[in-house]
Amino acid sequence: MKKVLISTAIASAVTLCAFPSHSADDVTLRMSWWGGNGRHQVTLKALEEFHKQHPNINVKAEYTGWDGHLSRLTTQIAGGTEPDVMQTNWNWLPIFSKKGDGFYDLNQVKDVIDLSQFDPKELQTTTIDGRLNGIPISVTARVFYYNDETWGKAGVDYPKTWDDLMAAGKAFEAKLGKQYYPVVLEHQDTLALLNSYMVQKYNIPAVDENTKKFTYSKEQWVEFFGMYKKLVDSHVMPDTKYYASFGKSNMYEMKPWIAGEWGGTYMWNSTITKYSDNLKPPAKLVLGAYPMLPGAKDAGLFFKPAQMLSIGKSTKNPKEAAELINFLLNSKEGVQTLGLERGVPLSKQAVAQLTQDGVIKDEDPAVAGLKLAQSLPTTLSVSPYFDDPQIVSQFGTAIQYIDYGQKSVEETAAEFQRQVERILKRAMR
Repeated sequence: MKKVLISTAIASAVTLCAFPSHSADDVTLRMSWWGGNGRHQVTLKALEEFHKQHPNINVKAEYTGWDGHLSRLTTQIAGGTEPDVMQTNWNWLPIFSKKGDGFYDLNQVKDVIDLSQFDPKELQTTTIDGRLNGIPISVTARVFYYNDETWGKAGVDYPKTWDDLMAAGKAFEAKLGKQYYPVVLEHQDTLALLNSYMVQKYNIPAVDENTKKFTYSKEQWVEFFGMYKKLVDSHVMPDTKYYASFGKSNMYEMKPWIAGEWGGTYMWNSTITKYSDNLKPPAKLVLGAYPMLPGAKDAGLFFKPAQMLSIGKSTKNPKEAAELINFLLNSKEGVQTLGLERGVPLSKQAVAQLTQDGVIKDEDPAVAGLKLAQSLPTTLSVSPYFDDPQIVSQFGTAIQYIDYGQKSVEETAAEFQRQVERILKRAMR
Protein backbone atom coordinates (compact mmCIF):
# COMPACT_ATOMS: atom_id res chain seq x y z
CA MET A 1 0.00 0.00 0.00
CA LYS A 2 1.37 3.40 -0.96
CA LYS A 3 1.85 6.09 1.64
CA VAL A 4 1.35 9.76 0.91
CA LEU A 5 3.71 12.33 2.36
CA ILE A 6 2.72 15.98 2.62
CA SER A 7 5.52 18.44 3.25
CA THR A 8 4.71 21.70 5.00
CA ALA A 9 7.83 23.44 3.75
CA ILE A 10 7.08 26.33 1.47
CA ALA A 11 9.18 26.86 -1.65
CA SER A 12 10.13 23.21 -1.77
CA ALA A 13 9.28 20.33 -4.04
CA VAL A 14 7.48 17.35 -2.61
CA THR A 15 6.44 14.04 -4.09
CA LEU A 16 2.99 12.95 -3.08
CA CYS A 17 3.85 9.29 -3.43
CA ALA A 18 6.48 8.12 -0.98
CA PHE A 19 7.23 4.81 -2.66
CA PRO A 20 7.24 5.06 -6.45
CA SER A 21 5.68 2.18 -8.32
CA HIS A 22 7.69 0.42 -11.01
CA SER A 23 4.73 -0.13 -13.31
CA ALA A 24 5.48 0.64 -16.94
CA ASP A 25 2.31 2.73 -17.00
CA ASP A 26 3.38 4.97 -14.12
CA VAL A 27 3.65 8.67 -14.95
CA THR A 28 5.24 11.44 -12.88
CA LEU A 29 3.98 14.98 -13.31
CA ARG A 30 5.26 18.23 -11.83
CA MET A 31 2.84 20.97 -10.83
CA SER A 32 3.81 24.47 -9.70
CA TRP A 33 1.87 27.31 -8.09
CA TRP A 34 2.35 30.32 -5.84
CA GLY A 35 0.32 31.45 -2.86
CA GLY A 36 0.07 31.48 0.90
CA ASN A 37 0.02 28.55 3.28
CA GLY A 38 -3.75 28.13 2.99
CA ARG A 39 -3.49 27.65 -0.76
CA HIS A 40 -0.56 25.29 -0.36
CA GLN A 41 -2.40 23.05 2.06
CA VAL A 42 -5.66 22.70 0.11
CA THR A 43 -3.79 22.14 -3.16
CA LEU A 44 -1.60 19.46 -1.61
CA LYS A 45 -4.72 17.77 -0.27
CA ALA A 46 -6.35 17.96 -3.71
CA LEU A 47 -3.29 16.35 -5.30
CA GLU A 48 -3.49 13.60 -2.71
CA GLU A 49 -7.13 12.99 -3.68
CA PHE A 50 -6.16 12.96 -7.35
CA HIS A 51 -3.52 10.32 -6.70
CA LYS A 52 -6.08 8.12 -4.96
CA GLN A 53 -8.21 8.17 -8.10
CA HIS A 54 -5.23 7.91 -10.47
CA PRO A 55 -2.71 5.69 -8.63
CA ASN A 56 -0.54 5.44 -11.75
CA ILE A 57 0.02 9.23 -11.78
CA ASN A 58 2.46 10.65 -9.23
CA VAL A 59 2.54 14.43 -8.80
CA LYS A 60 5.51 16.42 -7.56
CA ALA A 61 4.36 19.72 -6.07
CA GLU A 62 6.52 22.82 -6.52
CA TYR A 63 5.06 25.70 -4.57
CA THR A 64 6.33 29.09 -3.42
CA GLY A 65 5.19 32.48 -2.26
CA TRP A 66 4.64 35.16 -4.88
CA ASP A 67 8.11 36.71 -4.66
CA GLY A 68 10.50 35.09 -7.08
CA HIS A 69 7.94 32.75 -8.63
CA LEU A 70 7.85 34.45 -12.03
CA SER A 71 11.64 34.65 -12.18
CA ARG A 72 11.94 30.95 -11.44
CA LEU A 73 9.31 30.00 -14.00
CA THR A 74 10.95 32.22 -16.62
CA THR A 75 14.21 30.32 -16.20
CA GLN A 76 12.43 26.97 -16.40
CA ILE A 77 10.48 27.85 -19.55
CA ALA A 78 13.60 29.24 -21.23
CA GLY A 79 15.39 25.96 -20.55
CA GLY A 80 12.46 23.72 -21.48
CA THR A 81 12.27 22.40 -17.93
CA GLU A 82 8.94 23.94 -16.93
CA PRO A 83 6.44 21.88 -14.89
CA ASP A 84 3.80 19.83 -16.68
CA VAL A 85 1.00 21.77 -15.01
CA MET A 86 1.43 25.39 -13.92
CA GLN A 87 -0.65 28.00 -12.18
CA THR A 88 -0.12 30.98 -14.48
CA ASN A 89 -1.11 34.63 -14.67
CA TRP A 90 -3.09 36.21 -17.47
CA ASN A 91 -0.57 39.02 -17.92
CA TRP A 92 2.19 36.45 -18.52
CA LEU A 93 0.73 35.49 -21.89
CA PRO A 94 2.49 38.33 -23.75
CA ILE A 95 5.72 37.34 -22.01
CA PHE A 96 5.72 33.59 -22.68
CA SER A 97 3.24 33.12 -25.52
CA LYS A 98 2.98 36.18 -27.71
CA LYS A 99 2.06 34.02 -30.73
CA GLY A 100 0.11 31.46 -28.75
CA ASP A 101 2.75 28.73 -28.88
CA GLY A 102 4.38 29.24 -25.48
CA PHE A 103 2.14 26.72 -23.72
CA TYR A 104 0.54 23.45 -24.76
CA ASP A 105 -2.67 24.05 -26.74
CA LEU A 106 -5.43 22.76 -24.46
CA ASN A 107 -7.75 22.35 -27.43
CA GLN A 108 -5.67 19.27 -28.15
CA VAL A 109 -6.92 17.64 -24.93
CA LYS A 110 -10.54 18.80 -25.03
CA ASP A 111 -11.61 15.16 -24.85
CA VAL A 112 -10.01 15.07 -21.38
CA ILE A 113 -10.75 18.56 -20.03
CA ASP A 114 -14.48 19.29 -20.07
CA LEU A 115 -14.34 22.72 -21.70
CA SER A 116 -18.14 22.90 -21.83
CA GLN A 117 -18.05 23.85 -18.15
CA PHE A 118 -16.53 27.23 -19.07
CA ASP A 119 -18.11 30.19 -20.82
CA PRO A 120 -16.56 30.48 -24.32
CA LYS A 121 -15.92 34.21 -23.79
CA GLU A 122 -13.82 33.41 -20.71
CA LEU A 123 -11.79 30.84 -22.66
CA GLN A 124 -11.33 33.43 -25.38
CA THR A 125 -9.44 35.67 -22.94
CA THR A 126 -6.73 33.00 -22.67
CA THR A 127 -6.72 32.03 -26.35
CA ILE A 128 -4.07 33.38 -28.71
CA ASP A 129 -4.21 32.68 -32.45
CA GLY A 130 -6.69 29.89 -31.85
CA ARG A 131 -4.55 28.16 -29.20
CA LEU A 132 -5.99 27.78 -25.70
CA ASN A 133 -3.06 28.63 -23.42
CA GLY A 134 -4.75 28.11 -20.08
CA ILE A 135 -8.02 27.37 -18.33
CA PRO A 136 -9.10 30.43 -16.30
CA ILE A 137 -9.79 29.21 -12.77
CA SER A 138 -11.80 32.26 -11.79
CA VAL A 139 -12.16 35.91 -12.74
CA THR A 140 -11.29 38.73 -10.44
CA ALA A 141 -11.46 42.50 -10.15
CA ARG A 142 -10.19 45.05 -7.68
CA VAL A 143 -12.95 46.57 -5.54
CA PHE A 144 -13.05 48.44 -2.23
CA TYR A 145 -13.29 46.69 1.13
CA TYR A 146 -13.51 48.54 4.44
CA ASN A 147 -12.76 47.66 8.06
CA ASP A 148 -16.16 48.14 9.72
CA GLU A 149 -14.70 48.81 13.17
CA THR A 150 -12.31 51.52 12.02
CA TRP A 151 -14.84 53.30 9.82
CA GLY A 152 -17.36 53.16 12.66
CA LYS A 153 -14.88 54.85 15.02
CA ALA A 154 -14.19 57.51 12.38
CA GLY A 155 -17.92 58.16 12.05
CA VAL A 156 -17.67 58.32 8.27
CA ASP A 157 -20.01 56.72 5.75
CA TYR A 158 -18.41 54.42 3.20
CA PRO A 159 -17.64 56.53 0.11
CA LYS A 160 -19.79 56.31 -2.98
CA THR A 161 -17.94 58.87 -5.11
CA TRP A 162 -14.35 59.98 -5.66
CA ASP A 163 -15.11 63.17 -3.72
CA ASP A 164 -16.38 61.09 -0.80
CA LEU A 165 -13.15 59.10 -0.84
CA MET A 166 -11.06 62.27 -0.76
CA ALA A 167 -13.11 63.74 2.08
CA ALA A 168 -12.74 60.55 4.15
CA GLY A 169 -8.99 61.03 4.41
CA LYS A 170 -9.12 64.30 6.31
CA ALA A 171 -12.00 63.01 8.45
CA PHE A 172 -9.92 60.02 9.52
CA GLU A 173 -6.95 62.22 10.34
CA ALA A 174 -9.06 64.66 12.36
CA LYS A 175 -11.05 62.04 14.29
CA LEU A 176 -8.57 59.20 14.76
CA GLY A 177 -5.10 60.66 14.25
CA LYS A 178 -2.39 60.88 11.60
CA GLN A 179 -1.62 57.16 11.64
CA TYR A 180 -5.16 56.27 10.52
CA TYR A 181 -6.02 56.11 6.82
CA PRO A 182 -9.23 55.14 5.00
CA VAL A 183 -7.35 52.71 2.75
CA VAL A 184 -3.91 51.31 2.05
CA LEU A 185 -2.76 50.33 -1.43
CA GLU A 186 0.36 48.66 -2.71
CA HIS A 187 1.85 50.22 -5.83
CA GLN A 188 0.30 47.77 -8.31
CA ASP A 189 -3.13 48.42 -6.81
CA THR A 190 -2.57 52.17 -6.97
CA LEU A 191 -1.70 51.88 -10.65
CA ALA A 192 -4.98 50.08 -11.30
CA LEU A 193 -6.99 52.62 -9.28
CA LEU A 194 -5.52 55.59 -11.14
CA ASN A 195 -6.23 53.86 -14.43
CA SER A 196 -9.84 53.34 -13.32
CA TYR A 197 -10.18 57.08 -12.68
CA MET A 198 -8.71 57.95 -16.09
CA VAL A 199 -10.89 55.46 -17.95
CA GLN A 200 -13.98 56.88 -16.25
CA LYS A 201 -12.98 60.43 -17.16
CA TYR A 202 -11.74 59.95 -20.73
CA ASN A 203 -13.36 56.65 -21.80
CA ILE A 204 -10.17 55.37 -23.41
CA PRO A 205 -8.07 52.31 -22.54
CA ALA A 206 -4.52 52.90 -21.33
CA VAL A 207 -3.01 50.79 -24.13
CA ASP A 208 -4.01 50.65 -27.77
CA GLU A 209 -2.81 47.26 -28.99
CA ASN A 210 -3.46 48.19 -32.64
CA THR A 211 -1.06 51.13 -32.58
CA LYS A 212 1.11 49.45 -29.92
CA LYS A 213 1.18 52.66 -27.90
CA PHE A 214 -0.15 54.18 -24.70
CA THR A 215 -3.14 56.38 -25.35
CA TYR A 216 -2.45 59.04 -22.70
CA SER A 217 -1.04 62.39 -23.73
CA LYS A 218 1.70 64.20 -21.85
CA GLU A 219 -0.93 66.26 -20.05
CA GLN A 220 -2.95 63.18 -19.12
CA TRP A 221 0.08 61.48 -17.60
CA VAL A 222 0.57 64.59 -15.46
CA GLU A 223 -3.07 64.32 -14.41
CA PHE A 224 -2.55 60.61 -13.71
CA PHE A 225 0.29 61.25 -11.25
CA GLY A 226 -1.39 64.39 -9.98
CA MET A 227 -4.31 62.25 -8.89
CA TYR A 228 -1.90 60.03 -6.96
CA LYS A 229 -0.44 63.03 -5.12
CA LYS A 230 -3.94 64.28 -4.37
CA LEU A 231 -4.85 60.94 -2.76
CA VAL A 232 -1.74 61.06 -0.60
CA ASP A 233 -2.05 64.76 0.29
CA SER A 234 -5.72 64.23 1.21
CA HIS A 235 -4.63 61.52 3.68
CA VAL A 236 -6.65 58.88 1.82
CA MET A 237 -3.72 56.44 1.80
CA PRO A 238 -0.17 56.34 3.16
CA ASP A 239 2.66 57.19 0.80
CA THR A 240 5.38 54.71 -0.14
CA LYS A 241 7.83 56.22 2.35
CA TYR A 242 5.53 55.60 5.31
CA TYR A 243 4.50 52.20 3.99
CA ALA A 244 8.14 51.11 3.60
CA SER A 245 8.82 51.92 7.26
CA PHE A 246 6.91 48.75 8.22
CA GLY A 247 9.26 46.42 6.36
CA LYS A 248 8.86 44.11 3.41
CA SER A 249 6.30 41.62 4.69
CA ASN A 250 2.89 41.19 3.11
CA MET A 251 0.62 44.16 3.68
CA TYR A 252 -2.00 42.06 5.48
CA GLU A 253 0.70 40.93 7.93
CA MET A 254 1.71 44.48 8.88
CA LYS A 255 0.76 45.83 12.29
CA PRO A 256 -1.25 48.86 11.04
CA TRP A 257 -3.43 46.57 8.94
CA ILE A 258 -4.04 44.06 11.72
CA ALA A 259 -4.75 46.84 14.25
CA GLY A 260 -7.12 48.66 11.90
CA GLU A 261 -5.06 51.83 11.44
CA TRP A 262 -5.32 51.19 7.72
CA GLY A 263 -9.07 51.15 7.31
CA GLY A 264 -9.53 49.36 4.03
CA THR A 265 -8.02 48.38 0.72
CA TYR A 266 -8.58 48.26 -3.02
CA MET A 267 -7.99 44.60 -3.68
CA TRP A 268 -8.79 41.59 -5.84
CA ASN A 269 -12.06 40.05 -4.68
CA SER A 270 -10.51 36.60 -5.14
CA THR A 271 -7.79 37.19 -2.52
CA ILE A 272 -9.66 39.26 0.06
CA THR A 273 -10.02 36.41 2.58
CA LYS A 274 -6.37 36.50 3.62
CA TYR A 275 -6.76 40.23 4.34
CA SER A 276 -9.95 39.85 6.37
CA ASP A 277 -8.61 36.84 8.29
CA ASN A 278 -5.75 38.92 9.71
CA LEU A 279 -7.89 41.66 11.22
CA LYS A 280 -8.08 42.00 14.99
CA PRO A 281 -11.52 40.69 16.09
CA PRO A 282 -14.31 41.69 16.03
CA ALA A 283 -13.37 43.76 12.98
CA LYS A 284 -14.37 42.45 9.57
CA LEU A 285 -14.13 43.66 6.00
CA VAL A 286 -17.26 44.82 4.24
CA LEU A 287 -17.67 45.56 0.56
CA GLY A 288 -17.96 49.21 -0.40
CA ALA A 289 -19.55 50.91 -3.38
CA TYR A 290 -17.39 51.56 -6.44
CA PRO A 291 -16.68 55.28 -6.97
CA MET A 292 -17.86 56.54 -10.34
CA LEU A 293 -17.49 59.91 -12.03
CA PRO A 294 -20.72 61.52 -13.25
CA GLY A 295 -21.51 60.35 -16.79
CA ALA A 296 -18.80 57.66 -16.84
CA LYS A 297 -19.50 54.93 -19.42
CA ASP A 298 -16.93 52.48 -18.07
CA ALA A 299 -15.84 51.80 -14.48
CA GLY A 300 -12.27 51.20 -15.60
CA LEU A 301 -12.12 47.89 -13.75
CA PHE A 302 -9.11 45.66 -14.15
CA PHE A 303 -11.30 42.60 -14.71
CA LYS A 304 -9.26 39.54 -15.62
CA PRO A 305 -8.74 35.83 -15.01
CA ALA A 306 -7.51 35.47 -11.42
CA GLN A 307 -5.18 32.65 -12.36
CA MET A 308 -5.03 29.99 -15.04
CA LEU A 309 -3.91 26.40 -15.16
CA SER A 310 -1.64 25.76 -18.13
CA ILE A 311 0.27 22.79 -19.45
CA GLY A 312 3.93 23.21 -20.33
CA LYS A 313 4.67 22.89 -24.02
CA SER A 314 7.61 20.64 -23.15
CA THR A 315 5.46 18.09 -21.34
CA LYS A 316 5.77 14.45 -22.33
CA ASN A 317 2.45 13.59 -20.71
CA PRO A 318 -0.23 16.01 -21.94
CA LYS A 319 -3.11 13.57 -21.40
CA GLU A 320 -2.23 12.95 -17.76
CA ALA A 321 -1.60 16.67 -17.20
CA ALA A 322 -5.06 17.37 -18.65
CA GLU A 323 -6.57 14.76 -16.33
CA LEU A 324 -5.06 16.61 -13.38
CA ILE A 325 -6.47 19.97 -14.53
CA ASN A 326 -9.91 18.49 -15.12
CA PHE A 327 -9.86 16.89 -11.66
CA LEU A 328 -8.92 20.15 -9.93
CA LEU A 329 -11.47 22.31 -11.75
CA ASN A 330 -14.40 20.03 -12.56
CA SER A 331 -14.48 17.00 -10.26
CA LYS A 332 -16.50 16.92 -7.05
CA GLU A 333 -13.49 15.98 -4.93
CA GLY A 334 -11.17 18.55 -6.47
CA VAL A 335 -13.71 21.35 -6.30
CA GLN A 336 -14.70 20.63 -2.70
CA THR A 337 -11.07 20.46 -1.59
CA LEU A 338 -9.97 23.70 -3.23
CA GLY A 339 -13.13 25.61 -2.30
CA LEU A 340 -12.75 29.36 -2.88
CA GLU A 341 -8.98 29.42 -2.32
CA ARG A 342 -8.42 30.66 -5.87
CA GLY A 343 -11.58 32.73 -6.06
CA VAL A 344 -15.15 31.97 -7.12
CA PRO A 345 -14.65 29.31 -9.81
CA LEU A 346 -15.75 29.70 -13.42
CA SER A 347 -16.54 26.02 -13.90
CA LYS A 348 -20.34 25.61 -13.95
CA GLN A 349 -20.01 22.27 -12.24
CA ALA A 350 -17.82 23.79 -9.53
CA VAL A 351 -20.26 26.64 -8.92
CA ALA A 352 -23.17 24.21 -8.64
CA GLN A 353 -21.26 21.98 -6.22
CA LEU A 354 -20.01 24.77 -3.97
CA THR A 355 -23.42 26.46 -3.94
CA GLN A 356 -25.03 23.18 -2.94
CA ASP A 357 -22.42 22.75 -0.20
CA GLY A 358 -23.10 26.25 1.13
CA VAL A 359 -19.56 27.41 0.34
CA ILE A 360 -20.64 30.04 -2.18
CA LYS A 361 -22.74 32.55 -0.22
CA ASP A 362 -23.93 35.95 -1.40
CA GLU A 363 -22.69 37.59 1.81
CA ASP A 364 -19.16 36.24 1.39
CA PRO A 365 -16.86 39.23 0.63
CA ALA A 366 -15.26 37.45 -2.35
CA VAL A 367 -18.63 36.51 -3.84
CA ALA A 368 -20.16 39.92 -3.15
CA GLY A 369 -17.12 41.63 -4.69
CA LEU A 370 -17.40 39.57 -7.85
CA LYS A 371 -21.11 40.35 -8.20
CA LEU A 372 -20.45 44.06 -7.73
CA ALA A 373 -17.73 44.00 -10.38
CA GLN A 374 -20.00 42.16 -12.81
CA SER A 375 -22.73 44.77 -12.28
CA LEU A 376 -20.52 47.72 -13.24
CA PRO A 377 -20.19 49.00 -16.82
CA THR A 378 -17.15 47.50 -18.53
CA THR A 379 -17.18 48.32 -22.23
CA LEU A 380 -13.45 48.73 -22.81
CA SER A 381 -11.09 45.76 -22.83
CA VAL A 382 -8.00 45.89 -20.63
CA SER A 383 -4.72 44.97 -22.26
CA PRO A 384 -2.46 42.51 -20.43
CA TYR A 385 0.42 44.73 -21.53
CA PHE A 386 -0.73 47.39 -19.06
CA ASP A 387 -0.12 44.81 -16.33
CA ASP A 388 3.35 43.97 -17.62
CA PRO A 389 5.64 43.37 -14.61
CA GLN A 390 8.21 45.88 -15.89
CA ILE A 391 5.58 48.59 -16.29
CA VAL A 392 4.17 47.88 -12.83
CA SER A 393 7.67 48.02 -11.36
CA GLN A 394 8.41 51.29 -13.17
CA PHE A 395 5.26 52.79 -11.67
CA GLY A 396 6.41 51.75 -8.20
CA THR A 397 9.68 53.58 -8.78
CA ALA A 398 7.88 56.63 -10.18
CA ILE A 399 5.66 57.26 -7.17
CA GLN A 400 8.67 56.91 -4.89
CA TYR A 401 10.20 59.87 -6.74
CA ILE A 402 7.17 61.92 -5.69
CA ASP A 403 6.96 60.60 -2.13
CA TYR A 404 10.66 61.08 -1.38
CA GLY A 405 10.69 64.57 -2.93
CA GLN A 406 13.12 63.59 -5.69
CA LYS A 407 10.96 64.70 -8.65
CA SER A 408 7.91 66.85 -9.21
CA VAL A 409 4.67 65.40 -10.53
CA GLU A 410 5.47 66.82 -13.97
CA GLU A 411 9.00 65.41 -13.99
CA THR A 412 7.77 62.04 -12.78
CA ALA A 413 5.07 61.89 -15.45
CA ALA A 414 7.52 62.73 -18.23
CA GLU A 415 10.10 60.18 -17.05
CA PHE A 416 7.45 57.47 -16.61
CA GLN A 417 6.04 58.10 -20.07
CA ARG A 418 9.48 57.77 -21.64
CA GLN A 419 10.29 54.57 -19.79
CA VAL A 420 7.00 52.75 -20.31
CA GLU A 421 6.79 53.64 -23.98
CA ARG A 422 10.15 51.88 -24.41
CA ILE A 423 9.02 48.89 -22.34
CA LEU A 424 5.80 48.60 -24.34
CA LYS A 425 7.62 48.85 -27.65
CA ARG A 426 9.97 46.02 -26.69
CA ALA A 427 7.17 43.88 -25.33
CA MET A 428 4.95 44.23 -28.40
CA ARG A 429 7.48 43.96 -31.18
